[in-house]
Amino acid sequence: MDNYKKEREGIKKGIYLLPNLCTTASLFCGFFSVVESLKGEFVASAWAILLAGIFDFLDGRIARLTRAHSEFGIEYDSLVDLASFGLAPGILVYTWALQEFDRIGWLAAFLFFACGALRLARFNVQIDTVEKRYFQGLPIPVAAYVIATFVIFYDYLYGIPPLKSWLALFLTVVLALLMVSTLRYYSFKQIDFKGRWSFFALVIIVGIFFLIATEPKITMFFMVLVYVGVGIADEIITRRKSKRLWEKFQSWRALKDLKMTDDDDEDLNQDIFEDRHDELR
Repeated sequence: MDNYKKEREGIKKGIYLLPNLCTTASLFCGFFSVVESLKGEFVASAWAILLAGIFDFLDGRIARLTRAHSEFGIEYDSLVDLASFGLAPGILVYTWALQEFDRIGWLAAFLFFACGALRLARFNVQIDTVEKRYFQGLPIPVAAYVIATFVIFYDYLYGIPPLKSWLALFLTVVLALLMVSTLRYYSFKQIDFKGRWSFFALVIIVGIFFLIATEPKITMFFMVLVYVGVGIADEIITRRKSKRLWEKFQSWRALKDLKMTDDDDEDLNQDIFEDRHDELR
């Protein structure tokens, strides 16, 4: 009862307007994406998901810069992320390329949606315990961006949606599994936008914007794929390093055991020698 009163008092005090408006804008984009998918306007649906991601980025940054954090905002943002980056891309990829697979198609889309929900639930539970520099598992907005940019890239190449795409099916399942994996992905949360940066950092950022602007329908897809691939590569490198360290430890332990065995043999030989010497005396 006391907890309920505290929650009611917290709501009565009001909510932070600006970050929650950005969150609502992200929800609108997600809903609009679903509507466009059902109408068969797949490219418009994909662009709506990309726009939702921009609003999702802004609401977090605004909340940090203005110190407008609240429990309401955290829960609201999580629910909106599930709608805009779980449900919307799931429906998009199903209506765009997976319908012809029948049951396998909608199960793959549901797997994406379900793993996105699990990813968000795990994030909310571990928000105070996991290192802030890294996400555990592929972030759900990035997974949604892969699907959205793939739709835009495919439309740029062929101009018509595929009737049945094995690549889209494979990509959907892989993205779902990456979301619930334990792979580390850099979060960019530690970047200080208010501090002083090197001049060359500005040049690099301008270069990235130029690269995207030259042919956004191509570059966005491959840039998102690079981010996904970096997490996988980092896991492979980390596992190799761990394996090497383990092998070194095993070798060191084997040498230590061998040395101890040699020492024991020397002690045993010494004891035998002394016993025989005593008998001769």
